[in-house]
Amino acid sequence: MHFQMGKFEPEAKWYYEGYKPTLREYVENGWISTSAPVILGHAFFLVANSLEKEAIQRLFKYHNMIRLAGVILRLANDLGTSVDEMERGDVLTSVQCYMNQTSGSEEEAREYVRFLIGEPLKDLNKERVADSPFPYDFIRSAVNLGRTAQYLYHHGDEHVHQKSPKIKDDLRSLLFEPIA
Repeated sequence: MHFQMGKFEPEAKWYYEGYKPTLREYVENGWISTSAPVILGHAFFLVANSLEKEAIQRLFKYHNMIRLAGVILRLANDLGTSVDEMERGDVLTSVQCYMNQTSGSEEEAREYVRFLIGEPLKDLNKERVADSPFPYDFIRSAVNLGRTAQYLYHHGDEHVHQKSPKIKDDLRSLLFEPIA
């Protein structure tokens, strides 16, 4: 049986061929392999009061807002999970792509990836005030997805390892404790 790679499977191809992508190649592909398009696709249909044809068409053509949220999610995830993923032998992350490309240290790579997160954040904020076919609540969902990703991966992959009870305590406080 022969498996043919489609247009959205470069990560699998890179892995099996031992190819080390540039950071640009990685980011241009990596945003779509996050859950951002799926999460925001569901969010759109949850918050949209009317389903305008233009908005739905832009949604399924991966509007820039979805791409930007996906880039933030991918890069934040990489900062939190790159060590564990390398130990497992997973595909390279943005951190390793930067290190391979520049021969820089891991700390330099992490610093650069943090800088890279700032760029789509600025662009996403511009999208918030631009004329958009999307409802305000959907736009807010895209922005909050980026914020959530940064929070979840700020101290590593806390939702997988739960090294400290911080995430659990924060969620418990947010959902179940009254505001003083």
